[in-house]
Amino acid sequence: MQENNWDILITGGTLLTLSAGMEIIEDSFIGIKEDVIVAVGQNKDRESAAFQAKETIDAYGCIVMPGLVNTLTHLPMVCFRGMADDLPLMRWLNDYIFPAEARFVNKKMVYDGATLAMAEMILSGTTTFCDGYFFEDAIAQALSTAGMRAVVSQGFADFIMPDKPGFEKAMASAQRFVARWQSHTPMITPAYFCHSPYTCSPATLVRVKEDAREAGILYLTHLLENKDETNTILNRYGKRPVRHLLELGVLDEQTVAVHCNWLSKEDIAVFADLGVKVSHNPESSMKLAAGIAPVPEMLQSGIIVGIGTDGCASNNDLDMFREMDTTAKVHKVTSLDPTVMKAETVCQMATVGGAKVLGLDKLIGSIETGKKADIILVDMNQPHLTPLYNCYSQLVYAARGADVKTSIINGRVVMKDRQLRTIDLHAAMKNVRAVAADIIARCAG
Repeated sequence: MQENNWDILITGGTLLTLSAGMEIIEDSFIGIKEDVIVAVGQNKDRESAAFQAKETIDAYGCIVMPGLVNTLTHLPMVCFRGMADDLPLMRWLNDYIFPAEARFVNKKMVYDGATLAMAEMILSGTTTFCDGYFFEDAIAQALSTAGMRAVVSQGFADFIMPDKPGFEKAMASAQRFVARWQSHTPMITPAYFCHSPYTCSPATLVRVKEDAREAGILYLTHLLENKDETNTILNRYGKRPVRHLLELGVLDEQTVAVHCNWLSKEDIAVFADLGVKVSHNPESSMKLAAGIAPVPEMLQSGIIVGIGTDGCASNNDLDMFREMDTTAKVHKVTSLDPTVMKAETVCQMATVGGAKVLGLDKLIGSIETGKKADIILVDMNQPHLTPLYNCYSQLVYAARGADVKTSIINGRVVMKDRQLRTIDLHAAMKNVRAVAADIIARCAG
């Protein structure tokens, strides 16, 4: 081994590689040079020359694992956290969220909300996320400061959105957004997000997909979040939602469908055949009583499924450890089968599975030489994590985001010993409190 000038050496702890072989390495070490993992193994096999590094991180008592991948969220909606709870989906959207977005969303609100959301995610172990919202340039700018990795998706819907007064202007702005960020930094991957088949016309769905294909980027849409969507699309177009999208030609391996709570067996077959990927957001769906996606059946059919939190207005947090716990348990109780959605499967969905959903699995999602250094350390020296028999079970059923001790993204330590290094947390919270105070004052007026 020739490496003796690593930038970071992580030593000790139990390493969950989440690689194809799902190797677990006790008393492990990881060598990082710049943004890449250059060495992985057991400390006993490491040559003495390799002890030299600019920064050494002691992982004794920790599980070392890939950073978590949140496959769908709406970051600025942290500003609406707790604003409209305990409501059915369509009333929540039409009477509260859409009006609030039309009235209060602007570039500063988006930047401030995204900054706080990124702080929350880093503190809870998420290193990569997919966002879908408006004013995505502001999110990309906040992202550059925070040092996270993300797919940043410009949103589309046929009613007037806060940042664009019509489709043609929205499309032109989105194209500029993609051109600006597509080659700007490998940390930011632009994408397009059509809100849903019931808020986007067939023409919008097709046009946006055509542009996505031309640019070679992901195309996302909310799909079959609640049961009523089937009848809505049937009444408008004479087809069920998946058949509607299939005949429009927008479904392929570069399409990510979000929620999918009411997929039929035929729908699952279509997704499996075309390579459509899915973002599963169980806590949001449960809170809105929208339904539960048939994830075990999707996985059995070979569909790639990742986990997402959705936005804080419907979740109400961005803790992927809590989302993993819910993902495992909700499918056990709905199927009355405790053997489905095993902890290992759920950990895969939250790491390498999420990376596959976002098309980033060649870069991240597992800890292997040659991959980008997106790594978290989970402090297992906690009462609720003692004793430890099975690492995967402990992470899914007992751990929480606050147990993450250190987060490394792209070879950069962005949080160590629970202290953020790239975001001023006090300022981020203060700014979002100011947004909320403005909303309260203007609504009262």
